[in-house]
Amino acid sequence: MLKEEELLQPQRQKKRKHPRKLANNREITAPNQLWEMDVKYGFIVGEQRFFFLMSLIDVYDRAIVDYHFGLTCEGKHAAQILQRALWKRQQFNCDDRPVIRTDNGPQFISHAFEEACQHFQTVHERIPPKTPNKNAHIESFHSVLEKECLQRNEFQSYQEAYEIVTNYLLFYNQRRIHGSLYDLSPVEFGKAFALQLITPFVVKV
Repeated sequence: MLKEEELLQPQRQKKRKHPRKLANNREITAPNQLWEMDVKYGFIVGEQRFFFLMSLIDVYDRAIVDYHFGLTCEGKHAAQILQRALWKRQQFNCDDRPVIRTDNGPQFISHAFEEACQHFQTVHERIPPKTPNKNAHIESFHSVLEKECLQRNEFQSYQEAYEIVTNYLLFYNQRRIHGSLYDLSPVEFGKAFALQLITPFVVKV
């Protein structure tokens, strides 16, 4: 009735401080162009609680550039990972910094992470809901982690889980070969790419 009599006030539109940027189709031709982030959780049988692993992967060389392991996983941890990854890859000296791609998890839509992306001058893009294929590389890594590490271990303590998972991350980066990387590990591939010892390729995402 109020609507028919035109007595309702216009509904206030909520203004977002950090507008959502949808993931674009891209062609990646070198490391440090596109990084993907996501969260994986595991279970500590001996303590009956979960732990979280938040990982950041370089889409081109498949290296886990940085990660957070803990009993909580928040936006501030995503911001810390991003800062460390940019420092490790010496991206603070570059004008074109990696695009950061995530899903719409609470860590990635938080003010802490969005403000970190803005402060570090990186573009943050989010995939549409129910499209994990848009984040395929980090999803693939977490699938490998599940099969090769988490399913093979029944953790009795947080310390044990931390030691085994972090050791696996070292193995993954330094020794585990990838068919898509000319049967090299991510670290070996990165060195070969920098020395122009391999034929470059294009990753379409």
